[in-house]
Amino acid sequence: MAEATAGYARGARILSVGIASTGLFTFLYFALAGHALGAAEYGAISLVWSVLFVVISVIYRPVEQLLSRTIAGRRAQGPGRDRLGVPLAIQAGVALLFLAAALALRGPLERAFGSGALYAIFVTATVAYAASYFARGYIAGHSWFALYGGLVLFESMSRCCFALAVVVGAASGQTAVALGIVAAPVASLLVVPAALARHHRRAEATPATPASRRELSMRSGATFAIAVAGIGLAEQTLLNAAVVTARVTAGAAVAGLVFNALLVARAPLQLFQAVQTSLLPHLTSLQANARRRAFAHAIRGTLAAIAGFATLVAAGLLVVGPWAMDRLFGTNGDYDRAGLAAVALGMGFHLGAGTLNQAALARGHARSAAAAWLVTAAAFVAWMLLGVVADELTRAEVGYAGAAAWLCVLLWLLERRARSGARPR
Repeated sequence: MAEATAGYARGARILSVGIASTGLFTFLYFALAGHALGAAEYGAISLVWSVLFVVISVIYRPVEQLLSRTIAGRRAQGPGRDRLGVPLAIQAGVALLFLAAALALRGPLERAFGSGALYAIFVTATVAYAASYFARGYIAGHSWFALYGGLVLFESMSRCCFALAVVVGAASGQTAVALGIVAAPVASLLVVPAALARHHRRAEATPATPASRRELSMRSGATFAIAVAGIGLAEQTLLNAAVVTARVTAGAAVAGLVFNALLVARAPLQLFQAVQTSLLPHLTSLQANARRRAFAHAIRGTLAAIAGFATLVAAGLLVVGPWAMDRLFGTNGDYDRAGLAAVALGMGFHLGAGTLNQAALARGHARSAAAAWLVTAAAFVAWMLLGVVADELTRAEVGYAGAAAWLCVLLWLLERRARSGARPR
């Protein structure tokens, strides 16, 4: 148990450094792009990035999680060879469906992005990320977390180079900056051959998986991927629905305030992806070996750390929240310290829900977890549209905190039910 726990903690730390650095380079990319381009050109690139991030999170992360869970479970049972056919078929099928939809919607997408070049970059980058996310799942399943961190860090650095080239005069124009978006996933795959070579050496030194072991079927793999896609869609709804509804009902200025307030949740959630990535294979291994106490210990430890972090952030925002938001985003905002603290507490519940969600996936309760996420997302959208609270910013802050708390409760009840021995659904 001590060795497994230490390995999980070490992997989470390595990934945290890699993904935190990735966040800094992503911020630098947009900062450089803002200096290199006019407001309209920069806005178009921001739109491409936002749509791309939502799409790849929903359609590709499920296979990343499927691969991570499947490989980790197989490794926990002993030496053997990976079976990648089902995840590969699902990922390829999803990429082809996206490509067909993108071609059918070419006209509307080109008008939304403002140019054919940005449309081509969006489509090409989305298809390229199919391979990138497949590689991430494969690497995470083998717990090669340093390599995972290197992949995402190299990706962000590659993207940043294109904006830097425009700033220093080596290139020019919106298209040159935007090319970094598509070059990044392609460049990041340069680290994958090292992973494949490492796997090949290990596979040759170990016997093949016994025939008696249960293999992943297309039906079970697709069911898992669809459930995780629903979870991803619901999570994006919790983070973006308030901005969209505020834009429709109150205008761009208020939508900007809502977006800024929810950045309190977005930044920690991005960093938490590192913990999620290392947590799923760790819990899957513990589940496969029936190590219930270690499983519960990992969940409790992660939740305790999250609770402490969220409490500190909420306390800080109660003291300096409005002042800090004015300094970061200008003095035109009317931020309330209690509202910002509510978002911080909601962030804590959101991170807690993410932890319990990984436990549900490891136990095989993907469909039940997806139902909890989707119901919560639908309730949050209804809350924003009903206008029970008149002020859009307050409504978003209170609604996000309440939805995240409710989601955390639902997933905690699911985890308690799983510990009692209920069959997964």
